[in-house]
Amino acid sequence: MLKGKKIILGITGSIAAYKACYIIRGLIRQGAEVQVVITPAGKEFITPITLSALTSKPVISEFFAQRDGTWNSHVDLGLWADAMLIAPATASTIGKMANGIADNMLITTYLSAKAPVFVAPAMDLDMYAHPATQKNLEILRSYGNYIIEPGTGELASHLVGKGRMEEPENIIRVLDEFFSANGELQDKKIMITAGPTYEKIDPVRFIGNYSSGKMGFALAEECARRGAQVTLIAGPVQLKTQHSRIRRIDVESAGEMSVASKKYFAEADAGILCAAVADFRPEVVADKKIKREKEEELTLHLQATEDIAASLGALKGKNQLLVGFALETNNEQQNAEGKLERKNFDFIVLNSLNDAGAGFRYDTNKISIIDRKGRTDYPLKSKTEVAQDIIDRLSDELKLLTLNP
Repeated sequence: MLKGKKIILGITGSIAAYKACYIIRGLIRQGAEVQVVITPAGKEFITPITLSALTSKPVISEFFAQRDGTWNSHVDLGLWADAMLIAPATASTIGKMANGIADNMLITTYLSAKAPVFVAPAMDLDMYAHPATQKNLEILRSYGNYIIEPGTGELASHLVGKGRMEEPENIIRVLDEFFSANGELQDKKIMITAGPTYEKIDPVRFIGNYSSGKMGFALAEECARRGAQVTLIAGPVQLKTQHSRIRRIDVESAGEMSVASKKYFAEADAGILCAAVADFRPEVVADKKIKREKEEELTLHLQATEDIAASLGALKGKNQLLVGFALETNNEQQNAEGKLERKNFDFIVLNSLNDAGAGFRYDTNKISIIDRKGRTDYPLKSKTEVAQDIIDRLSDELKLLTLNP
C-alpha cells in the first residue's frame, strides 16, 4: 500500500547510513516517492550524489540550496509528505528530536511534519541502553512517533533491542503495514489454505505431493497487505509468514485441514482454497515402520479423503465468497468449469502443468481465472504478481457483494 505515497527519508551520521540505499530501492519498488533529507554528519557516511541517483531528486541537506538566497522550505516539505522515516537515527538526532533542538534541516523538517513519523534507532548497545537515550525514545513515543525496534521489525510497544538498526526490508514492511491498515480489504476476514497434505502410511512414510505452498503464502501476504485479517491454514511446508495480520494454523493431514477450514471459514468473508489436498489416504496406518524383508510388493488400500472444497461450498453463506484452484494436466477448461459448478465456487483459478514455469515448486505461475461469465488469461508472472491479480479480482467481487447482498 505504498504506491503513490510520499516519503521523507531522514539520514543521520551512522555507519548504518549505507542501508538507506536499500530502503530507498524498496520504497520505490513499491511505488513510493522518496525525498532524502540528510544531516551534515550523514554526508560523511554516504554521498548525496548516490542518494540522488536512486531517488531522482536532489538531496536536501542545508537550509539554503544556493548562495543566491534560494532556500529549502522545511514547512512545505513537512506538508508534502505522507510519512517521514528517519533511518538510521543516531542518539544525537533522537535527543534533538525529543527536545526540539532545531539546528539542522532534518530536525526542522521533523518539527514541521504533519504526517506520521517513524524512527529506526542505530547505535551501539551501551548508547542505546543508556537512560538518557531510553528517556528520549519514551518522549518521542509520547509525541506519537513510531519507534521501529532493533531486531523485531515491529512497531515498538516497549523499548528493548540491541541498538543495531532494523533491516531495510523490515522497516519497509512496517510502513507498508501502517498504510495497508486502511486498505481496500480492511475489516475483511479471509481464510486461505496452502501447501500439501501428508497422509501417513506408517510412522516414517506418507502419501503427499510436490506443493511448496508458495502460491498460498503469496496470497496471504497480499490480502494482509491490503488490510485483511488472514487465517492461513498451512500444510507441512518450509515457508514463513511475514505480515502481522496473518494468523497461521499448521496442519498435516487432509482431515486436520478439513476441521480447521470449516472452523475458520465460518467466520470469514471469503475463502481461498489454494492447498493441494491429498485425494486418498491409506485405509490402515501401520503403527510401526513397514519392513521390506523378503516381500517384493506392497499393496496399499486407499480410501478417499473428504472433499474439503465441496464441503465448504455447501456451507457457504450468501454473504461469503469461495475461490478454488484447479491444477490440471489435460482437459483444463472442462475440468475447471466442472469444479466451479460442483463445488459452488464464485470463481476458480486454473493453472496447468503443461505450461513452463507454472505449477509446483516454481516461483512463477501462469493462470486463468474462470467464472460463470467467462475466462480471463494472464501471462507468466512471479507468484507475488499472480497473487495481486487474484486478490484484485477477489476485492472486486467483495465490493459487488457489499453493494448487492
